[in-house]
Amino acid sequence: MAIVGTVHLNCVIALHRSPVMLRRSASLVPLVLKCFERPNLKHHTVIGFRSSHFAGSSSIMTISTLPLNDGYQVPWIAFGTGTALYQKDAEEAIRLAIDNGFTHLDGAQVYANEDTLGNGVLASGKSRSELFITTKLGKLQPGATPKSALQESLKQIKVDYVDLYLIHQPSNHVGKLKETWKGMEEAQKAGLTKSIGVSNFTADHLKSILEIATIPPAVNQVEAHPYVWKALQPNLAIHDQYKIVTSSYGGLSPLFRGKGGPLDPVVEQIRARLEKTRGAPVSDGQVLNKWLQQKGVLVVT
Repeated sequence: MAIVGTVHLNCVIALHRSPVMLRRSASLVPLVLKCFERPNLKHHTVIGFRSSHFAGSSSIMTISTLPLNDGYQVPWIAFGTGTALYQKDAEEAIRLAIDNGFTHLDGAQVYANEDTLGNGVLASGKSRSELFITTKLGKLQPGATPKSALQESLKQIKVDYVDLYLIHQPSNHVGKLKETWKGMEEAQKAGLTKSIGVSNFTADHLKSILEIATIPPAVNQVEAHPYVWKALQPNLAIHDQYKIVTSSYGGLSPLFRGKGGPLDPVVEQIRARLEKTRGAPVSDGQVLNKWLQQKGVLVVT
């Protein structure tokens, strides 16, 4: 496992979640965003917020990007609208996330809140070109296609296109995965999305669609953290071969689901060393998110 060192400290965004939130409780739990500062880094932001309330600094985060295999760039951290916002009104959370520097918004048809995601975008006052919007294809209804499903999502979000469109679950398209991927390519060719990708795909799923793909996936969003990193190696080998960006959810799972495991003392040691170096508090979440960033992983909150 890569060790986070002080020479790598740049802009780190940590999200502290409770187990309650990750069980999709309606409760609004605190999140904290923090940026480490290097001598040559101009922006240093500490922001405390809840999903329905942001407090503190009005400074804007500086968020770096990752290159996609189709020539586009994606902000390395995204504000997710699943979990605590699942089937909830996301407008205020989206507006405030944007106000505090988030430019990448990660939604999905199955989250049942694309309309309020769009309301939050409108309320933010940001132009469409300033934001990166992701949504995901759910289970197709009879007669629907990835293209027609995306057209409905665009109406809900109130935009003309999304930046990234993912197949959410391969299990929704059993026996039709290749056909579904060709439909994703059609949606991209129609200008409804800039990039296309997948989510929760294993190496075998990736191999299946790559057999017929004229456009390889730009992203594969999977659970990613140190405890599952070894299991992800078959995926990562394909990601490297086709320059597919690994996107993560559940990156902070070791802080609650894996508590008491062998990672705990490693994270604690790194955190203590960084606190001593910085002379300021560092969280376990910061350590884990920085580890993901150093691996070139796109983090979804």
